[in-house]
Amino acid sequence: MSLITDTILGFVVGDAMGVPVEFESREYLKENKIEKMEGYMSYMQPAGTWSDDSSMTLATIDSIIEKKVIDYEDMMNKFVNWYQDAAYTATDMMFDIGNTTREALNLYLDGFEPLNCGFGGIYDNGNGSLMRMLPIALYTYYKNIKDEMLYEIVKDTSSLTHSHPISIMGCYIYVKFIHFLIETKDKNNSYNNIKNINYQKYFDKETILKYDKLFDDIYKRNLDEISSSGYIVSTLEAVFYVILNNNTYKDAILEAINLGEDTDTIGAITGSIISILSNDIPENWLCELKKRQLVDEISKEFEKCLVK
Repeated sequence: MSLITDTILGFVVGDAMGVPVEFESREYLKENKIEKMEGYMSYMQPAGTWSDDSSMTLATIDSIIEKKVIDYEDMMNKFVNWYQDAAYTATDMMFDIGNTTREALNLYLDGFEPLNCGFGGIYDNGNGSLMRMLPIALYTYYKNIKDEMLYEIVKDTSSLTHSHPISIMGCYIYVKFIHFLIETKDKNNSYNNIKNINYQKYFDKETILKYDKLFDDIYKRNLDEISSSGYIVSTLEAVFYVILNNNTYKDAILEAINLGEDTDTIGAITGSIISILSNDIPENWLCELKKRQLVDEISKEFEKCLVK
């Protein structure tokens, strides 16, 4: 497989690994550690079932394949297809959606323009736009989009549901890290690169300060300092802690999942990153993944769209 298909598959598998124990505490998982693909726990879904993270990511990819460009109205239409008709789901059932995303899609259904649907309050900084940012990272990398245009695409894509600067900056950090990682295949160098970006060009001081802990050698922290909640800042801190302290897909995903709380998103984001570095998803996890063929087909079409 190629880097594009590897990282998408890594994302979906990481998501599916986290679904059964989403919202479980770290203390519970210390006593009941996840070590394989499980099912029928948090959502009573069979093993290998992915969540909203992968559904919205696949919808975003499908939009880019169809339109050949970033088309926000088409993306929102495809999100609605997932929201209302269970498109892009693993079991033909839509069972998981964040509150901010739901409210944004309802505004779109009420006739709001796509870029006016996102919520920008301080409490609207869950990871609901981060979870669908992988296709944007890959698209902007392979289309060689940089600087102001890159920022605008990230900002607008996030703002379909989450328009607060904290959410936008989190998505921007993730996209830039993916770019650096594809270029260098060096996670430590890539981490140093994101620490040295001039964020003041796009974000105010108060927003930048929210990410101070992430930039302060997050991998050296004690585990009890790492939150794994759905707050976008905490999600990124957990992901970077795991990525910088692990070298294989299996080790990274198992540590990410066993942190507890927002396990599907942290698993998915971790999976997307570690797959750039380590093409070693356990075969038994892949065998249990629902609708593997759909994921493979969309990934391959996306690769054709990006790499000519």
